[in-house]
Amino acid sequence: MKILVLHGPNLNLLGRREPHIYGTMTLAQLNERLQQLAREIEVELEILQSNHEGELLDFLHKHIDDAAGAVINPAGLTQFGVSLHDTIKTMPFPVVEVHMTNRHAREEWRGHSIISPAVKATVEGLGWRSYTAALRALVEILKENRSPG
Repeated sequence: MKILVLHGPNLNLLGRREPHIYGTMTLAQLNERLQQLAREIEVELEILQSNHEGELLDFLHKHIDDAAGAVINPAGLTQFGVSLHDTIKTMPFPVVEVHMTNRHAREEWRGHSIISPAVKATVEGLGWRSYTAALRALVEILKENRSPG
């Protein structure tokens, strides 16, 4: 089972960008944790980080027929990523939105997500664990939906 993991703008700076908010774990370390979990729960990950909305869209388009689901941190596209929203709605598989911080506990403008109406669920506020919680939940949902009972 293939699961996509998409990291949006500026997430390549994890560990350096506002570590008091996002922590000191780098994107490479986060991806390694995700790969470790993927091995445990027996799924394959395809991971992409991009600072460009179009590249995230192209990645989803490329995998429209071979992915079972996706986990996405839209980052700076959360509030205004109309094309990303539309693409997620087009996907035939469930997508889970993740955020490392609790957006509602930060600046007021961060609380709105144009992405949330297009996804199955949102996991946020758990730091890097938002990703692992989202991945576990998504895979459990997919496996339940595939089993006959």
